[in-house]
Amino acid sequence: MKQLLSFFTLLIGFGATFASKPPDSTSLADTLHPLKDVAYAAQLDSIIQCYYEDLISLSEPLYSPEELKLSDSMPVFTSEVYQERLSIMDKRTPFDLSYNNTVEAFIHLYVSKKRSLSASSLGRSQLYFPGFEEALDRHNLPLELKYLAVVESGLNPKARSRAGATGLWQFMYRTGKNFGLNVNSYVDERCDAEKSTEAACQYLGYLYNLFGDWNLALAAYNCGEGRVASAIRRSGGKRNYWEIYPYLPRETRGYVPAFIAVNYMFEHASDHGIYATPIANKSYEVDSVHLQHAATFEQISEIVDLDIETISELNPVYRMNVIPAYDNHRVLYLPKDKIQIWVANESAIESLLKTEAAQAEVAETPKPQEVTYYTVRSGDYLGKIANRYGCSVRQIQDWNNMRGTSLRVGQKLAIHAKEPTQTKVEASKKPVVSQSGNNVYYTIRAGDTLWDIASARGVSLEDLKRWNSDVNFNRMKPGQKIIVDKK
Repeated sequence: MKQLLSFFTLLIGFGATFASKPPDSTSLADTLHPLKDVAYAAQLDSIIQCYYEDLISLSEPLYSPEELKLSDSMPVFTSEVYQERLSIMDKRTPFDLSYNNTVEAFIHLYVSKKRSLSASSLGRSQLYFPGFEEALDRHNLPLELKYLAVVESGLNPKARSRAGATGLWQFMYRTGKNFGLNVNSYVDERCDAEKSTEAACQYLGYLYNLFGDWNLALAAYNCGEGRVASAIRRSGGKRNYWEIYPYLPRETRGYVPAFIAVNYMFEHASDHGIYATPIANKSYEVDSVHLQHAATFEQISEIVDLDIETISELNPVYRMNVIPAYDNHRVLYLPKDKIQIWVANESAIESLLKTEAAQAEVAETPKPQEVTYYTVRSGDYLGKIANRYGCSVRQIQDWNNMRGTSLRVGQKLAIHAKEPTQTKVEASKKPVVSQSGNNVYYTIRAGDTLWDIASARGVSLEDLKRWNSDVNFNRMKPGQKIIVDKK
C-alpha cells in the first residue's frame, strides 16, 4: 500500500527545520526559487547538481535565448497546485507520486531551468515510447517506467556518463552484459532501443521482486541493490524510500524525485507552455531491413539518398558507422520511404555491397614484402596515418607490435603498402578547389565526409571547424563551399 510522505518526515530526513512556502506568490523568482539562501536549498542544489552533472545528454544551457525572452510569462503555480495535481496522478499509478519540497524543486528543474530538455524529450518520446510501452506491457510492468529513460538519458540513445553508463537506459558495461547486451568494437547494444529496453524490463522486474517497492527498485536501478540494502540496514530496517533517504548515496537521493517530476512534466507540459520539439521520424514512420553483407553508413547514404546524421540517429547501436552484418548485427533502420527503395532494389544493392566488400578486403591486404617506413610528425595519430595509406588502424598496430594507439614524434612505423593511397576527395576526376583572397575553397560532392576532406587537404578536423564556424557539418550538401586552407 502506498505511503504518503508528510512534511515532518522530510524535516527529520534532512535533520533541519525550515518554514514552508506561503501559498501565494507575486513574483516569478519567488515561486521558482522559494528556498533561495536557505540551507535546505543549498542541499537541494547539491543533490540536483550531483545527479545531473553525470549525464552527457543534459548538456543544454539553462535557458535558450527564446526562453529568456519568455521567462516573465512562464506560468506560475503554488505548491498547493502541484500537490493537488500529483495527488490526482498518484491515484492512477502503482508508484508513490508523493509531493514534498524536494519533488517540487525537481519539477521546477524540468519546467523552468531545463525547458529545452523537456521539449526535446517530449519530441523524442514519439519515437521511443511506443516500443517502451510494448515491452513493459509484455513484462507486466507499469507503463510509467518509460519515464525512467527520460531521467536516465533524456531519451538520447548515445548518452554516456562519465562513469561509462551508456544508452537510453544508462547501463554500465557489466550490468549490460549480465542482461544480455553485447558490446564490442562494432556494436554497443546498450544503445539499441529494443534490446536495451528488454534488458531494462528484466532488471527492473528483478529489482521490484527483490524489494517489493517501486521507489526502492528505482533507487537500486540507480545505485545498485547493495547500496539500497545497506541504506535499509543503516536506517534500522526501514523500507520506505523517504525514510532511508538520508542513508542513500547523494546522487540517488535525487533519483526518485526526478522520476516523479518527469511524470508530472509529461502530464502537465502544456500547462507550463512546454511543447514537443519536432522530430524527423516518429515510431510509425520507421521500418527495418536485414542486410546480408556489411555496409557503411556512407554507402547507405549514397544508395538511398539520406544524410548520414539521420542514419546514425536511427541506428545508434553501430559504433563505427558500419553495419557488420554478422550474427544478429544486420538490422538497418530507415524511414519507411527509404526502406521501400531498399526493398525494391534489394538484389542489386546486396550484389553491390558484396562486390565492394570484396574489393575493400583486397585493398586492405597489401603484400607483406612491400614495406614503407613512415616517420611520425606532430599532429599525427593512427587514424590519420591509416587513412593516408589505405589500411586500418589494427593493421598498423599488428605490423608494429603496438598494443595501444599512442605515438611519439620521430617514431618510425612500418607500413606494408607501396604508396600513400588517394582518398575519395583526392581521387575525384575533377577536383573542385578554388581560391578567393586568402581562402582556399572546396566544393562539397555527394558522399564527401569531413574526414575525407581533411585527409585530402592535409589539415585537421579542428582547423576545418575553426575556419568554417558558421557551417553545420551535419547538414553539408553537394555544391556547398567550405574553406579548406588559408594562404
